[in-house]
Amino acid sequence: MGDFNLALLIVAIVVCVIVFLVNVYLLVNYQHPDDKNQAYFPKFVVVFGLSVAAISILMLPADVANRQACRHAIYNGACNLTLPMKTLWLVVYIVDAVLVFFVIPFAMFYYEGDQDKSIGKRIRSALLWMVTTAIVCALILGILYGLVGKVDFTVRHLSSSTMSFPSSWSLSNSQQCLGNGARQCSAYLANPSSEKTWTMRTTFPEYVVALATIVGSVLFAIFGGVGIACLPLGLIFSFIRRPKAVITRSQYIKEATELGKKARELKKAAESLHQEERSGAKGRKFRKNVKSVEKELFQLEEDVKLLEEMYPQGEQAETTWALTVLGYLGKLVLGILGLIVSVAWVAHIIIYLLIDPPLSSFLNEVFIKLDSIWGLLGTAAFAFFCFYLLLAVIAGATMLGLRLVFITIHPMKWGATLMNSFLFNVGLILLCSISVIQFCATAFAYYAQATAAQEIFGHTLESLRGIKYLYKYNVFQIAFVVLAGLTFVYYLIFGWRRRKPSGRFQLSS
Repeated sequence: MGDFNLALLIVAIVVCVIVFLVNVYLLVNYQHPDDKNQAYFPKFVVVFGLSVAAISILMLPADVANRQACRHAIYNGACNLTLPMKTLWLVVYIVDAVLVFFVIPFAMFYYEGDQDKSIGKRIRSALLWMVTTAIVCALILGILYGLVGKVDFTVRHLSSSTMSFPSSWSLSNSQQCLGNGARQCSAYLANPSSEKTWTMRTTFPEYVVALATIVGSVLFAIFGGVGIACLPLGLIFSFIRRPKAVITRSQYIKEATELGKKARELKKAAESLHQEERSGAKGRKFRKNVKSVEKELFQLEEDVKLLEEMYPQGEQAETTWALTVLGYLGKLVLGILGLIVSVAWVAHIIIYLLIDPPLSSFLNEVFIKLDSIWGLLGTAAFAFFCFYLLLAVIAGATMLGLRLVFITIHPMKWGATLMNSFLFNVGLILLCSISVIQFCATAFAYYAQATAAQEIFGHTLESLRGIKYLYKYNVFQIAFVVLAGLTFVYYLIFGWRRRKPSGRFQLSS
């Protein structure tokens, strides 16, 4: 058992406990006061789902460390004494898929059920929706697995003659194999016509992971491409748009009066929309007005927060203002560091993934050199880049949802987040985390070579029938880079300006 990495096992257990405690802390501090001391099942799903997402991100660097645990083994089978990473990968991602497509929808249906109904009726209603979803998903997965659940590997048939064992070795670039100068390896001279396609059926768990990865990859290409630019630039431009000085009391009263007027207008608009909803008017105009009210409400909240920053109140007003200034300076520093990481990510994608053959292995070499300095330094940097990509996905989803109204995203607010918003965002994070890992396994294939993740996400997924062409032609990587460039241009043109509320409500009543 000398090659069994006991230290890695201990670190994995400690990290899992820390991740669980951090997620409990986030739940307690983000939850809405109305959800305190109730909604325990949705809370358990939130903590468990966030833990699975974080652990799945950390499993790729753990896979690399697990591979290194037996690199100096001197006997066959030593790697069997390390962590069973392939089994762990499949377990984590099957749990991920079950949470996204079954458990989280059930928890949302149950939480959003009619509060006047009994618990039994709410559970039956949620189960009805969940069972319907399960049947549809099972039929789709079963049909697809039966029809195209196979992998196609390109192989080359090679053959070679034999010869007597030589008394001396004379190998060079011009003579790769034993024999006289005219002989070379059969692999070197193999005819292209010797290539054939080797087809085999993949396992059902791997197929489920592959399809979940495709769904997540679409969201990842959109949200990740936007987020990789808006995450650091948003922090930098937040510093640029910061309040420069404290306003006077008369200015504060004037601005507060204007905000109060806007708040009354929003309340009146919301009441009118509520009456329309009760009357059954839910057409395109109604939905457009709802989105307008949501945008105006979000902007109003931002204006209130900014006004409170510009006119701190209380006995420690000077201290509050000093902390506000330091907070914006911190955003600037984090924004600059994030911009460096984002540029490194985009450059690595272009250099290593989009150009064939790659110009350089770039970040792969950086991680390897860091490992040569200290055993876990490269692994830690590798984990940081993977986590940063997940943060970029979350930032992109928030921007597109709240700014461009591309899709309705439940906002996360400190001390004011309802459980349905929590569940929605956890589902989004879980779905995208699969694609983040697959993307990292591809982008850092040189550093993460010979790992269990490479076997699942590198070989099987990229050879899956009907799906492999998306990866063969780098569709997701190209979309990622293009959206990152467009978002960068958008911030250069509009990022320095604050969005102003339109104040227009096209109410039918």
